[in-house]
Amino acid sequence: MYKINNKEYPCCTSVTMGLIGGKWKSVILFHLMENTLRYNELRAKIPIVTERTLSLQLKDLEADGLINRRVYTSKPPLKVEYSLTDFGKTLIPLLHSIAEWGDIVVEKYSKS
Repeated sequence: MYKINNKEYPCCTSVTMGLIGGKWKSVILFHLMENTLRYNELRAKIPIVTERTLSLQLKDLEADGLINRRVYTSKPPLKVEYSLTDFGKTLIPLLHSIAEWGDIVVEKYSKS
């Protein structure tokens, strides 16, 4: 058993999936690999995610130390940017591999 952030995991794979699993976390991380993005830019890149879900997933990713949330309050309107932390950047090779495997699946199994 592994214990990370007061959560128990039976194996290393479950640790990884606990941090990036689910429908949206890996998608959010994928979009943050190249650029720092504002909330509305993320919404535009993932139009089918609800605002509530996106907000919750961003909070989870921040709590797990995978993304930074930077708030600019010097002048209105409020500006919030999201970026990968150094810890989050360690996921880049994994995210590239997941995306490449997804391309293979789409190419092989999608029906036109």
